[in-house]
Amino acid sequence: MSHYLVTGAAGFIGARTSTMLIEQGHTVAGIDNMNDAYDPRMKEYRLKKLQALKGFTFHKHDISEKSAIDLFKNEKLDGVINLAARAGVRYSVENPWAFLESNVTGTLNMLEVCRQFGCRKFILASTSSIYGENPEYPTPETASSSEPMQPYAASKKGAEAMAHSYHHLYDIDVTIVRYFTVYGPAGRPDLAIFRFVKWIMEGEPIRINGDGKQSRGFTYVDDIARGTIAALKPLGYEIINLGGHEAISINGLVELVEELTGKKANVQYGPPNLADMFMNQANVTKAREMLGWDPQVNLREGIRNLIDWYKAEREWAKDILTP
Repeated sequence: MSHYLVTGAAGFIGARTSTMLIEQGHTVAGIDNMNDAYDPRMKEYRLKKLQALKGFTFHKHDISEKSAIDLFKNEKLDGVINLAARAGVRYSVENPWAFLESNVTGTLNMLEVCRQFGCRKFILASTSSIYGENPEYPTPETASSSEPMQPYAASKKGAEAMAHSYHHLYDIDVTIVRYFTVYGPAGRPDLAIFRFVKWIMEGEPIRINGDGKQSRGFTYVDDIARGTIAALKPLGYEIINLGGHEAISINGLVELVEELTGKKANVQYGPPNLADMFMNQANVTKAREMLGWDPQVNLREGIRNLIDWYKAEREWAKDILTP
């Protein structure tokens, strides 16, 4: 049994990863500032479920504050899984400072937890957005990550560079997992699949930026959490794509949700957003070879699971803000 620190524990991926670790017999110290980057009711829902699990302890704190380091001085950590981050490609254009603080300074502070208290393993959640405008598809880890299109991706690039410096200086074993678009039950309400399910179920208009021909490689949250946990093995310093194996256009996604809900969408198209990538799709050969990881949940099954969750939680989920 090992003891792990999971930052962003009330977040979408953080909550699922924490739950899986506990189910495997480990203990988890979670930290989350419970901010309002999206409707906080979703984080409160996830946290309540986590706190019902034996082996989970929680700190409400912001990892970008230096005081967060000392919270863990008396804990013997086998690994730090840094999933806390300001996410949101478009919002990062409006408030880049929040992204720098959380994603770069926060990463620095959690690396200091490793350095100061002798934790030898650090996992950093990064993003497919780091690959910029025109990578090859499916995109390998060797594609350039030096031309970020928005402050969100730039902040993740900074976090990656900081993690490498700590690997070099202090021999901390670092694995960077670059996530492609993640979805599933209790997912982020500011992302497309959750919004489309809610809007179609509630008869609200679906707003699409551009013509809907842009595509994404979507990956189910359980697959992402499994890959993240697999990345706890000693690897030295590695960057590994997780997800994005099953690409679909936004228009195709709407049609699939229509089919699975049995309801018709009212689609409204608007101008494209310059912060958005036109496409993402991951080359996951490295994850397969180094982690033994393959996605197990296909898009149809995963969206059906999300719809079933939404129906079960509809009494309160229908009021979740979907900006």
